[in-house]
Amino acid sequence: MDVTFHGAAGEVTGSCHIVNVAGKRILLDCGQIQGGRDAEARNREPFPFDIESIDAVVLSHAHIDHSGRIPLLVRQGYSGPIYAQTATRELCSIMLADAAYLQEKEVIWENRKRERKGLALLQALYTREDAAQAMKQFRSIPYTQKREILPGISIRYMDAGHILGSAIVEVWCKEGGVTRKLVFSGDLGPTGAPILRDPTMIGEADLVLMESTYGDRNHRSHEETLEELGEIFRTASRAHGNILIPAFAVGRSQNLLYYMSKYYDEWGLKGWHIFLDSPMAIRATGVYVRHRAEYDEEARALWGGKKALPMLSNVHFTRTSKQSMAINNIHSGAIIMAGSGMCEGGRIRHHLKNNVWRKQCQVLIVGYQANGTTGRLLVDGAENIRLWGEEIRVGATIHTVGGLSAHADQDELVRWYKGFKQAPPLYLVHGEPKSQAALQEKLQQELPGRPIYIAQRGQRVAL
Repeated sequence: MDVTFHGAAGEVTGSCHIVNVAGKRILLDCGQIQGGRDAEARNREPFPFDIESIDAVVLSHAHIDHSGRIPLLVRQGYSGPIYAQTATRELCSIMLADAAYLQEKEVIWENRKRERKGLALLQALYTREDAAQAMKQFRSIPYTQKREILPGISIRYMDAGHILGSAIVEVWCKEGGVTRKLVFSGDLGPTGAPILRDPTMIGEADLVLMESTYGDRNHRSHEETLEELGEIFRTASRAHGNILIPAFAVGRSQNLLYYMSKYYDEWGLKGWHIFLDSPMAIRATGVYVRHRAEYDEEARALWGGKKALPMLSNVHFTRTSKQSMAINNIHSGAIIMAGSGMCEGGRIRHHLKNNVWRKQCQVLIVGYQANGTTGRLLVDGAENIRLWGEEIRVGATIHTVGGLSAHADQDELVRWYKGFKQAPPLYLVHGEPKSQAALQEKLQQELPGRPIYIAQRGQRVAL
């Protein structure tokens, strides 16, 4: 019995681990690498394992850095089951199709340039047909239900509180009369986040894999964050500009809509036009509406009675390109939420081109920005950004609102790990080296002598 780390080891994206038990192998996540100039090339590299040897895929949640290479796995021959929490399966049907569409679109543009230069043409990493085939292999498992998926291997999903359907994965492995338990945190949400329940505390494990995205810092309190948001909206109103919010389509967009519903009067939102300018975020919001049973108590009270969209009277859902382009005519009084969350693609880049040079504009960065992304450049104070080959001056005010993160911070990660009895060996995954080193040091200070390691790519660990 062992685990091998093939992705999100020493970096945040590309989650991918193999569990080997009694000749059976399960793949925990199959995520896409995001951020950095070499991401596309790395995603095209052969899988570092024999695809035919994989008996089952177990997915922690729908985010593309955890699920985004599943269609490629299927394209290259994987025909087995893909297990996911019920809401995760529904979100993946949206997100994988969208990811495939973007792959196809980018290859068309790239091939036009390559053809003019006489270069060999590229193929999309995978197509919408590949994504559709992958969805046929998905199998739903609700929270708290323990299920044997292979001889000697059982799993159970517990609520991770990160996005709708996000799960902590418990894996029971039996070989030669011996049973060991692996716990994979997936991505853990923060305590007290909107809409969803707090991450489940797990008491027993023989080995733990835990994310470490924000292992080197604590988030601002919810109270401070909400006060900051309110002040930004009030300031923007006086400045007579637009507010741009690069927001991840699943999780962050719904949380922002929830806060806007809750603080509608306090933040003075009545005079604004609020645009959710993302077809995928609109569809994902519909999934959130259909899965009200997964809400926490407060969200059920505020949104539980909602049967359909929209949540606010002045929210506009812009599904078509024509509707999106019409927003360009608005220079004041618009709150525009659009993907991608790291400003690497999607409609937010068009809105940046039309607004970011205006001094009246406010840009709210509300999520993690990987190294090498346009969003990270804005956070780091870049004076110019490059969009479609054009240098655009940054005249807008950039606000980094860290308290809205969908990830647990350092103290919350420490608290979650302390919930285990007898402190099982811990391997940190899904984090940049700086964050992981800080979290390792913090845990060793508070739990001296405990076996706490940083996972290395290609490393095999015995259960």
